[in-house]
Amino acid sequence: MTSALADRRPEPTLERLLADLVPPPRFADARLATYEPDPAHPSQAEAKERITAFAAQIGEGEKKGGLLDRLGLGSKRRTDAARGIYLDGGFGVGKTHLLTSLFHAVPGKRVYGTFVEYTNLVGALGFQKALDQLAQSQLVCIDEFELDDPGDTLLMSRLIRELSDRGVAVAATSNTLPEALGEGRFAAQDFLREIQSMSERFEVMRIDGEDYRRRDGAVDVRALPAQQVTEHAGTRAGATLDAFEDLLAHLSRVHPSRYGAMIDDVTCAHLTGVRTVDSHNDALRLVVLVDRLYDRQVPVVVSAADGASVVEQLYTDDLLRSGYRKKYYRSLSRLASLATDGAAQVTEGAAQTAPGADRVTGS
Repeated sequence: MTSALADRRPEPTLERLLADLVPPPRFADARLATYEPDPAHPSQAEAKERITAFAAQIGEGEKKGGLLDRLGLGSKRRTDAARGIYLDGGFGVGKTHLLTSLFHAVPGKRVYGTFVEYTNLVGALGFQKALDQLAQSQLVCIDEFELDDPGDTLLMSRLIRELSDRGVAVAATSNTLPEALGEGRFAAQDFLREIQSMSERFEVMRIDGEDYRRRDGAVDVRALPAQQVTEHAGTRAGATLDAFEDLLAHLSRVHPSRYGAMIDDVTCAHLTGVRTVDSHNDALRLVVLVDRLYDRQVPVVVSAADGASVVEQLYTDDLLRSGYRKKYYRSLSRLASLATDGAAQVTEGAAQTAPGADRVTGS
């Protein structure tokens, strides 16, 4: 019998939560050597060069710290506040590739997570315990720093300042909204204003370029007939099958920090009855789940509530005009990509099982 995400109630340990703070499978092999800057946008090459130098700088600090530790002077290693680097730019210009490459290039202990994963970690552990755990690292990488929630932004700003005061290097990325493109350092200025006393320690780099996904969020989430979705779920080992309403209700009962554990060993997620979401609470939880599915490259096979072949609008216009619109645009693009992958799997499976599919004809 096919399992359902709605039946999973993971209870990850502290060790598991911290162990998950690494680049996701989608970027596990990202390295500086494999980042190819677009010659039409010099800022990409400049960012690669600066990230390379930043990694070397942290590496030198680790070598010196190791020597002090061996001499019994490790407590003096972090008397100076660490500098940080912030990559600002539009969607799909390679910021995450550079950030994960930095993670892989730095020796010693380091952690990597999205803005949401860190806020969820603080929510699960408490601020001081999360700070103490993260402060053991040489480098903290924060992907997709978000400025749309004042409370979370101030929380993360405080966390960054206190990590920096303990000598931990911090690197962050953030997406500029589509309508903010061309406004120069708009997002960067907001970021520096929020982190206040740390602004003089943070180097901001703007990365320009073309997006490999559409910026306006007007993407089609490929949907299939409900019966086909259900039948395909029954043919795949490790597949899950959920009614959309049941899944939304379940997500409200599971802390977002556990969504990663909830999709452990899932090879393909199947959803039936997908409809437009009109609640911020439901939508924001769905965004986190889509991000975790995307990070782990889990295809999604969906059917729409009205039987349509595409989910034309996953979020209402009101949600897409709200302060959280950047998150919604990103999840639309990511879900569309995953649904396209899922539909391709269904098509390939049907072709393989069609009569005569394995028949070899002579020449």
